[in-house]
Amino acid sequence: MRIVKLSGVFLVCACVALINGCGSELQDLRIQNAALNRNKAKLESELQVIKLNLQQFKRQLADAKARGGIEVETLQGRIAALEEDRAKKLELIASMQQRLFGGVMLPVELSTMLEDFAEREEMVTYDPNRGIVKFKSDLLFGSGSDVVQPAGQTAVRLLSGILNSEEGSKFDIIIAGHTDDQPIRYSAQKHPTNWHLSAHRAISVLNLMAKNNLAWKRMSIRGFGEFRPIVPNEPGNKGNKQNRRVDIYIVPEGM
Repeated sequence: MRIVKLSGVFLVCACVALINGCGSELQDLRIQNAALNRNKAKLESELQVIKLNLQQFKRQLADAKARGGIEVETLQGRIAALEEDRAKKLELIASMQQRLFGGVMLPVELSTMLEDFAEREEMVTYDPNRGIVKFKSDLLFGSGSDVVQPAGQTAVRLLSGILNSEEGSKFDIIIAGHTDDQPIRYSAQKHPTNWHLSAHRAISVLNLMAKNNLAWKRMSIRGFGEFRPIVPNEPGNKGNKQNRRVDIYIVPEGM
């Protein structure tokens, strides 16, 4: 009896530790997200100041050149320094944005559920290091279409169930559509460019998730068109099927 009692106590303690650990991990993600957003906003504000200063110095430089002023070299140096500072800040913002937009490891329970889901679904891969579920567009949609095919509807429904579970409900979802570089041929009236097609496909997935009881406030979409390929497209705008995809970023609440 004593052994059973001790085992039960150990099991309860382990469960409590696991739950507390998940809560702590989520809190850490939210704190990290808030800090990144604050720093990003500060850098964006500094960029605006740099932009105004650049405009002012460039006007002064044009005037100095017109009248043959001696301050031309000084102004050119100031402009070069500001341009260098601007480039560094843009690089930092891009790095922060990458960390904000995905790039987080999910709690073990949720990650395991997503790994099992990806193993069962032919059209899905899962990146556990960044919390991203990737759908292959060729299997999710017909060519040039934004209508989710029946097999894709089933996969999205199953994913929605995971994201509505106790483990998944603490996270928001960013749906990002991507295409290759093949021009739109047969559906140009509805999707004039690959930008439109990628965004419309992301919206279709969002609408389907909403039909499967995912709260609207948890979801957002982005369309990248052909401009974020993961492998080179074939020469002559012949594309590459690996670049036709819809990525689901599972991110901390409020991102």
